[in-house]
Amino acid sequence: MINIAVFVSGGGTNCERLIQHFKGHNRYKIALVVSNKKDAPAIEKAERYGVKAVVMEKSKLNNPKEFLPLMTLYGIQFIVLAGFLPIIPDYLIEAYPNRIINLHPALLPKFGGKGMWGHHVHEAVKQSGDTQTGMTVHFVTSVCDGGQIIAQVKCDILPSDTVDDIASKEHELEMRHFPIITQEVLDKSFNSFLLQ
Repeated sequence: MINIAVFVSGGGTNCERLIQHFKGHNRYKIALVVSNKKDAPAIEKAERYGVKAVVMEKSKLNNPKEFLPLMTLYGIQFIVLAGFLPIIPDYLIEAYPNRIINLHPALLPKFGGKGMWGHHVHEAVKQSGDTQTGMTVHFVTSVCDGGQIIAQVKCDILPSDTVDDIASKEHELEMRHFPIITQEVLDKSFNSFLLQ
């Protein structure tokens, strides 16, 4: 069984979808949910499904002596960022090379980088006049939103769409496609997990 940690900062709708998708799977298990915010609704959602949830403030996340033992305790082999706002520290990227993926609510390389999260992204998309938006899944590197793109799914934007309309369209893509793309990444790496 490959143990997965999902990192979240907010509502946890993607986290919940991932838990639902992998529940009862014969290869993969969401073993841990990590949030940097103690009041994140994602914590309650995880616990409702019997998944251990922990709060790790940014200072603890940035301290390998505090954080890596937690990952070891739960046997974590793969990390999924699902609306996680803090920048992932270099030590964690080095400990999990090509084993951390992120969901970004735009078509990278546009609308990425520091400060580009949530509504900030959708507002930038609206202001750009682009006729499409979408979701990007990419590997996490030390360059914010700069890792290799794994998959992108697009949808059309109408001139009449508000920022909220754009956010809603993009979120629908996440709900439908993110768990499937995550499993595809895991399936491609499965044999290498067994060699760990």
